[in-house]
Amino acid sequence: MANHQTAAKGHPDMDYAEHEATYKLFVEMTKWGTIGVVAIVIFMAVTLL
Repeated sequence: MANHQTAAKGHPDMDYAEHEATYKLFVEMTKWGTIGVVAIVIFMAVTLL
């Protein structure tokens, strides 16, 4: 059966603060990468047409 106390607090070997920081960085980089690619495509559409 599941250990509800461990499930509520998470696994003791996991560094949840580091996990959350890494995920936040991933989301931010994805956002700015998408914005950068859209800006490049718009720039190309304006200058090459």
